[in-house]
Amino acid sequence: MSLQSVKAFFAEYAPDIEVIETPASSATVALAAEAHGVEPGQIAKTICLRVGDRVMLVVARGDARIDNRKSRDAFGGKPRMLDAEQVAEITGHPVGGVCPFGLASPLPVYCDVSLRAYDQVVPAAGATNAAVKIGVERMAALTGAEWCDICQDELGPGHRALGR
Repeated sequence: MSLQSVKAFFAEYAPDIEVIETPASSATVALAAEAHGVEPGQIAKTICLRVGDRVMLVVARGDARIDNRKSRDAFGGKPRMLDAEQVAEITGHPVGGVCPFGLASPLPVYCDVSLRAYDQVVPAAGATNAAVKIGVERMAALTGAEWCDICQDELGPGHRALGR
């Protein structure tokens, strides 16, 4: 169902974008980069977070880590990653296939400025072996995303971050 909801999303809003299904899993950044022939940073990972009683999606470059202080400042509270069951229930997508397209319920989407290092990125597409290649600004526009700056600039010793 999840892959179908993403295909339906693109059929309606961006019929020129094709969902790419690979024989191998692309459930992690490393696997996705290998499957699609891009560097890990070009994979657009989607993380489902809860801040207080708000749930949101954050899309960031694959090799970026969320900075706790920046995200707390941006979202007004400490973000917590949801568990796999909660993510699947809220987004309709399995972990490894989570994306901001074809969601089970409307969620606010935030794109981290780290994505702007690339013209085109490769986010998942509702399954652990599906993705799309899409322009960064187009992805943000299609999903109604707001831009944010919540990822670490550099990893330093002893630096704690979500998604690490």
